[in-house]
Amino acid sequence: MAAQSGKDMLLKLDQTGTGSFLTVAGLRTRQIAFNAASVDTTDAESAGRWRELLEGGGVKRAAVSGSGIFKDRASDAEVRALFFAGTIRGWQLILPGFGTVSGPFQIVALEYSGDHAGEVTFELALESAGEIGFSAV
Repeated sequence: MAAQSGKDMLLKLDQTGTGSFLTVAGLRTRQIAFNAASVDTTDAESAGRWRELLEGGGVKRAAVSGSGIFKDRASDAEVRALFFAGTIRGWQLILPGFGTVSGPFQIVALEYSGDHAGEVTFELALESAGEIGFSAV
């Protein structure tokens, strides 16, 4: 696969919960991380005292983060309202040339900062709140 442009990686919010997605404008960086906790099933009879894990056990989670500048009032207002309400909503992360990760997420961090000679920036962190799906390109 050829290299992909980072600007084509998009974070989209389901505005109403009905599949009407809005791109969160102004994001300059985006990241997704998948994690799965292991379940240790080691006991006194484990071969060679090596750790044993339960296949398919443990809790899975996805975390999405991004930072940038808000460029439109619609996405700014929607993100802020969801954060303060603690609302879980559907989100999509478009990975160019790879596919789309989608599912319910909650905004767990929203930070604003600014330099007196620059623009106001924000950082956003989402945590999965249910089953996450993936559709390949």
